[in-house]
Amino acid sequence: MALKNVTSKDFTKSRSFKDISTNFVRNPFTGDINSVTNADAIKQSVKNLVLTEPGEKLFNPNFGSKVAKLLFEPLDPFLVDSLQSEILNTIKNHEKRVTVTNLECQPNYDDNSIEVTLEYQIIGLPIIQTVQFVLQRP
Repeated sequence: MALKNVTSKDFTKSRSFKDISTNFVRNPFTGDINSVTNADAIKQSVKNLVLTEPGEKLFNPNFGSKVAKLLFEPLDPFLVDSLQSEILNTIKNHEKRVTVTNLECQPNYDDNSIEVTLEYQIIGLPIIQTVQFVLQRP
């Protein structure tokens, strides 16, 4: 199988992105909070977007997803479909830097949780990124 040569005509240039790290670890040299950049910043943003409830972000009541409310429904295939739809719609509406390529929600009936694997492509880059997290009731 031959590989296609990637040229500048095949994709647009992506900007660089920077955000603070959510683990709030201090840099030992500067004493500032560490930062995350580019693909890691987008990965953190996608995960936070899915886990944020609407109304939780001040002055932007529509930001976030209704995933937390759905977790109190009975764990069945209908819930998994609803979660997938909610995650896809939330990312499509609020995260313009990515295009979702694959989303898998695997229910774990023993732990009453759902393992989410989300694959996406950053706009302007030909690389697929993956973020994984577990959804369960608090």
